[in-house]
Amino acid sequence: MIEVEGLTKRYGEKVAVNNLTFTVRPGIVTGFLGPNGAGKSTTMRMMLGLDRPTAGDVLIDGRHYDRLKDPLTYIGALLDAKAVHGGRSAYHHLLCLAQSNGIPRARVDEVLDTVGLTAVAKKKAKGFSLGMGQRLGIAGALLGDPRILMFDEPVNGLDPEGIHWIRNLMKSLAAQGRTVFVSSHLMSEMALTADHLVVIGQGRLLADTSMADFIARNSRSYVRIRTPQRERLLDVLHEAGITVVQTGSGVLEVDGGKSERIGELAAQAQIVLHELSPQQASLEEAFMQLTAGSVEYHAHTDTPPGSQPWGDDWKGN
Repeated sequence: MIEVEGLTKRYGEKVAVNNLTFTVRPGIVTGFLGPNGAGKSTTMRMMLGLDRPTAGDVLIDGRHYDRLKDPLTYIGALLDAKAVHGGRSAYHHLLCLAQSNGIPRARVDEVLDTVGLTAVAKKKAKGFSLGMGQRLGIAGALLGDPRILMFDEPVNGLDPEGIHWIRNLMKSLAAQGRTVFVSSHLMSEMALTADHLVVIGQGRLLADTSMADFIARNSRSYVRIRTPQRERLLDVLHEAGITVVQTGSGVLEVDGGKSERIGELAAQAQIVLHELSPQQASLEEAFMQLTAGSVEYHAHTDTPPGSQPWGDDWKGN
């Protein structure tokens, strides 16, 4: 378990992390989300004792990180896959970590096999691709067989097979009762992996809730309807006190989860339905809705008058 209490970090006048309090519990995958500059990396560094908090506290299974004997056996982390001596082989990089934490040499071969790097174990890390570097970083996190694992952008550089592998790995680790804390900008992956979300913006806690509750609270749910008997269905729904929104494409929308009731009313009136589907926003849409006021860097798509950066023959395709 990771317990964060009142965590604050200031750099001069800038407050990077502002009074954060949350708990990362075992048995589930907890996603850590926030826009660029929200303070995610700073928070994770403070969890590992790499940055000293201005105020507040972090406990790893009830103890401060610097009080842990052989810390890799308590918590494994991937924060920067490039933090490897390029002149060392994958094997010797992991062996160095193992020897410094009292971990048996045999464990090095086990984690190399787990992450799929056995064939390149003796190759120098400087020749590794981004994806291979990620796998080596994950191997380092797994090395001490810890009860707590923390990953920052773990799918960065991985191919589809690798992404599928790390997703299942994190789920299996949580299923074993371990604490899994993962930060990522890939909302589609987070939606498939995380059970619980901690969301921050401008250093402040915005949400600490389940995935399902987060999406429900920060998005619009509605029922989408298509029918060749639109006017008749509008009359039936109006009589039933159901408010309908008509879109320009001829589709009808009803806010809330009333699909069963709408279907029953249509059947009673013998109205043909071509579509009756509940709609729910994606995690990305819910995240954008919640964090809209916390984005530090805003890009603009408007092209300045008179400029045409793609050339005269560009057609927007």
